[in-house]
Amino acid sequence: MAVRALGYAGFGSAALDDWRQFGTGLVGLQAVERGNSQLSFRMDDRKQRIVIDRSLPEGARFFGWEVADAADLDALAARLERAGVRVTAEPQTLADARRVRALISFADPAGNRLEAFYGAEIDDTSFKPGRSISGFRTGPLGLGHAVLTVENIDAMMPFYVELLGFSLSDYILKPFRAYFFHVNGRHHSLALIETGKSGMHHLMVELFSLDDVGQAYDIALCEPDRVNVSLGRHTNDFMTSFYAKTPSSFMIECGWGGRQIDPANWQPVQMYDGPSLWGHERVWLPPEDREVAREMRMHAAAEGRRAPVQVISGNYQLMPGTCPWWDGVSGKAG
Repeated sequence: MAVRALGYAGFGSAALDDWRQFGTGLVGLQAVERGNSQLSFRMDDRKQRIVIDRSLPEGARFFGWEVADAADLDALAARLERAGVRVTAEPQTLADARRVRALISFADPAGNRLEAFYGAEIDDTSFKPGRSISGFRTGPLGLGHAVLTVENIDAMMPFYVELLGFSLSDYILKPFRAYFFHVNGRHHSLALIETGKSGMHHLMVELFSLDDVGQAYDIALCEPDRVNVSLGRHTNDFMTSFYAKTPSSFMIECGWGGRQIDPANWQPVQMYDGPSLWGHERVWLPPEDREVAREMRMHAAAEGRRAPVQVISGNYQLMPGTCPWWDGVSGKAG
């Protein structure tokens, strides 16, 4: 698989001060000043993961997809060109600005600017979060995931699956049509939601602690119209999260406990219980679709739909059972 992870993302916006406050004070990112026109955010040991660029038009966006080395970058460029996709070998000045060794750029069928790169720069100083958090889950899983709105999913899938090598994780058809794709063990690094128009829906960042998410939620609740999707839990990647409106109007999902899959053995399925087990009241949905989503959550509750909590080593403690019925159904009896 040529593409290994979502390495970085960038957005055009003149609201650098608003983004600085949002990124550090709510999400917990580390702000890094890049002159008068650019603001970068760190999440880990890399020099930057998210870029806000005043010189780009409002609403402009780009996504940096990581490959292993120069050979993989050349192979990806050749495959795209054979398929008739225009590829640009970007100059070293842009690679330096992206804090990578080399990159190419191209567009998907909807016109989204994509960049493929290798050799991300590592900072010689430790990550310092903008507020007191435990950190972000990145590493081989990448920045998180990006979700785009598209006119038609069927027109987009061959590009991402056949040309870029993304694999389908699962999909839903109600209350909206959405397909989820993985490039590594993260359940999805990209998702496409069919809305009839192209745009940026949200960017997900995964925190190490559930309390980090809860405290961010409290901060967001103090700001008018900041919460666009209430706290809830997804059916497919098991993420507990909420969505906050950014200064650029798309959303950042602050999540915890995302599912990790085995790409070699994963089989995609249709999800019939809707996008969320509970919560996640979606302000952005039309009223009729919000009602469908609510009914699907109520049905999941009535059917007793449950999913195991996803934890990492050292991030949980086992409690003894105190209920004979639960000990029985969970296999702990006797």
